[in-house]
Amino acid sequence: MPQTQLGSYDEADDSHDSDRSAGDRSARGTDDSPSRRCLSLTVSGPWGHFRHVDGNTIKRTYRIMPRTTVAGMLSAVAGYDRDSYYDRFGPEVSGIAVELIGEIRTMNLPENSLTTSSEGLKTVNSRGKVSITYPDPNADRQRVNYEVLVDPEYRIDVWLDDDEAYHHLKSMLSEGKSYYAPSLGLSEHLAEIEYHGEYDVEPMAVDSEEIVTVESAVPDADGVVPSPETTYGTERSPGYMTKTTGEGEFTGRKTTGFLTYTYSPSGAPLDVKGVEPVEVDGRTVVFV
Repeated sequence: MPQTQLGSYDEADDSHDSDRSAGDRSARGTDDSPSRRCLSLTVSGPWGHFRHVDGNTIKRTYRIMPRTTVAGMLSAVAGYDRDSYYDRFGPEVSGIAVELIGEIRTMNLPENSLTTSSEGLKTVNSRGKVSITYPDPNADRQRVNYEVLVDPEYRIDVWLDDDEAYHHLKSMLSEGKSYYAPSLGLSEHLAEIEYHGEYDVEPMAVDSEEIVTVESAVPDADGVVPSPETTYGTERSPGYMTKTTGEGEFTGRKTTGFLTYTYSPSGAPLDVKGVEPVEVDGRTVVFV
């Protein structure tokens, strides 16, 4: 699997987007959402950790890559600053499907951590032209138990209503570039990205009581049809975020919506009814 190359985000990328043909531009986004086309990629790595919002002593991880984490990783590829991309991945203007590839495994990994708060940082050559700031190695370390994912791998399909952002992301992925290093949750868990291409999104005409087999994790557990041969997992994770402000100043970010995913820990497809599946590259997925 090819290693993603770090690239640069410059004006040339945007000018390239603006030069695309009118025919290509009209090929997506002209119908009602969801979009008619999406980008498809596989992200993997030796380790992953998507911090669960619950728990203190042990840092638990989500099994399915949260939608907000997918948005953050893709924004890192595109070169968007922290807290600048939430509107591009809003519920009405984007769609993301996450498929677990293979069996998910976890293990507990104790780590000795140094604080990265401003009080615990040390700066070298602070009066020179170039200075380096890093956690003080002489400070006391804190031992933390992390639950980590072992060899996680996900197939991700994504569409964006923002035409410029969509084609810029497509350009970066197709060239194997990334502005920031992509990761599976924590920054030290570096990720590899394999870009598969751009595919048509074909809506499937199914009755609300018709059972379909879906490869992706399924939002809303009510429609899953249990099978004695299949094991299931369900988890609720952040889906959408927004910036927060106070007195006109940026103060941080907050989660504006959660999603409940049902999945098979073995990566097996699920039988579902009452959803709106689509076909992408011969696979049946559900965007959310």
